Amino acid sequence: MLLLSFSNIFKHQLLGATINVGSKESVKPRDKLLGGLLTADFDEDSCLSRYQSSLYRKPSPYRTSEYLVSKLRDYEMLHKRCGPGTDAYKIATEKLGHDHEIVGDSSAGECKYIVWVAVYGLGNRILTLASVFLYALLTERIILVDQRKDISDLFCEPFPGTSWLLPLDFPLMGQIDSFNREYSHCYGTMLKNHTINSTSIPSHLYLHLLHDYRDQDKMFFCQKDQSLIDKVPWLVVKSNLYFIPSLWLNPSFQTELIKLFPQKDTVFYHLARYLFHPTNQVWGMVTRSYNAYLSRADEILGIQIRVFSRQTKYFQHVMNQIVACTQREKLLPEVAAQGESQVTNTSNPPKLKAVLVTSLNPEYSNNLKNMYWERPTTTGDIVKVYQPSRERFQQTDKKLHDQKALAEMYLLSLTDKLITSSSSTFGYVAQGLGGLKPWILYTPKKFKTPNPPCGRGVSMEPCFLTPPAHGCEAKKGVNTAKIVPFVRHCEDLRHYGLKLVDDTKDEL
Repeated sequence: MLLLSFSNIFKHQLLGATINVGSKESVKPRDKLLGGLLTADFDEDSCLSRYQSSLYRKPSPYRTSEYLVSKLRDYEMLHKRCGPGTDAYKIATEKLGHDHEIVGDSSAGECKYIVWVAVYGLGNRILTLASVFLYALLTERIILVDQRKDISDLFCEPFPGTSWLLPLDFPLMGQIDSFNREYSHCYGTMLKNHTINSTSIPSHLYLHLLHDYRDQDKMFFCQKDQSLIDKVPWLVVKSNLYFIPSLWLNPSFQTELIKLFPQKDTVFYHLARYLFHPTNQVWGMVTRSYNAYLSRADEILGIQIRVFSRQTKYFQHVMNQIVACTQREKLLPEVAAQGESQVTNTSNPPKLKAVLVTSLNPEYSNNLKNMYWERPTTTGDIVKVYQPSRERFQQTDKKLHDQKALAEMYLLSLTDKLITSSSSTFGYVAQGLGGLKPWILYTPKKFKTPNPPCGRGVSMEPCFLTPPAHGCEAKKGVNTAKIVPFVRHCEDLRHYGLKLVDDTKDEL
C-alpha cells in the first residue's frame, strides 16, 4: 500500500514537472503524441523518451500543421515499403555494385534513397541529420543513416515497423569513408568536368556539403540542378552544416515548405521532436538529473559554454562575460555587496532558481556556485548551480561521452531560459529542441569580454554557418539574405551565416 502511494505521488510530480513541480498550479493533461507529430505505433517500453518527453515540457505554443502530420505518415509507409530488408531495397542495391549509368530515369525503380554519413561532432550530426531528413521528405527519398558510429546508442528508431540504419553489407560501405570533393561521382566534380547530364544519369552521386565545399558543390541547392539530381537513385551525403535555410530559397521546395511549416522558425523544432528520441540509457541520464537537481526549481536557466580555442582551459574573460550577461539581461539576481545583507522581500516568497551549466570545464560552474554561496542575492532568491559532466575535452565517437553530450543537450532544452555560445552547434540543438530563443554570448576578441556581452536571438532556428553567398538566380553582389524576408543573417555571424525567422507577424 505504501509502495502504491509512493508511485502515485511520483507520477503526480512527474506530470507536474513541465509546469513546475514545486508550484501550486494544477496539472494539465499531457499530449504524448505532440499534436499528432508522433505515431502511436511504437512499444512504449522500448523507447521511453518517445512518449514521456511531454511529461517534462510545458505545453508547446507551436502548433504542428496537419499537412506535416499527413506527410510524416505517408513517409513512414514509404520507408516501410522501401527500407532495409524489402524487395525494393534489394533491387535498388543490386544496381550499385556496378559502375554504370542509367539512361533516363525509367529504370531507376520505385524507391530512391539518400545515405547520411556521420562526420564531425554530435551537434553537427544532429543538425545535418535533420537537414537530410527534410530533403528526403521533400523529394520522396528514403533516408538511411550510417550506423558504424554510435547512432544506435544515442537514438531510438524513428519510423515504425522498419529501420533507418544503413545495413552493414551496403555495396558502397567500403568506399564511402574515402568519398571527397575529388571523387569521380561527386556532384560538384561531375559538373566541373561536364560528365553528367539529363540523358546520362549515374547510379549514385556523392554530395559534398561540408564547410569546404566549392561553388560547383553548392549548385545542389539550385532548382535546375535538383531536376537532374532527382533522377539519381542513390545519393550519399557528407555534411557538417544545417543547410535547411537554402532549401527554402529553392522555388521548387518553397511552396511545399510553407505548407509544412507555416511558422517558418519552427522547422528544426518539429523535426527534432519527431526524429530524435534518446535511447533508454540516455533518457535515464536526463530524467535522473532533472528529477534530482531541476524539478523543484521555480525557474531554470541553462548556460551552454563552448570556447573555440586550441587551449582547453578556463578563461577569466569568458567568466566575466557570463556574469555580465546574466546581470545585464536580469536572468539571475545580483549578489549583495561585501558586508551587506540580502534585501528581504516580504510581499513575495523567495524563489529557487536552478542554473544548469554545460561546459567541458568545471571552473565556470564552480565560480558561479561560489558567487551565490558566499554572498546573498539582493532579491532574497536562492540560486542553485548544477553541472552534469566535466569532460575537459571533446571525445567524439566515444560512446559514453556522446551519450552524456546528448543528455546535456536535452536537459538544456528543458530549461525556461537559455544562454548559448556563439556558433556552437551544441547550443543550436538545445535551443531548437526546446523551442527557445536564446541569449547568445558574443565571440570575444583578443581575450576581452565583449560589450555588450550577449544579445537575444531573433528565432530558435539553428544557423547555417557557411551558406552559398548568392542565390542561384542572383547576380553577383546580391546577398542571399535579402532575397526573401524569412531568411536573415545569424546574430552570432552577422556577415555570412543564415537562419530562418518567422515573418508571419510582419504580415499581420
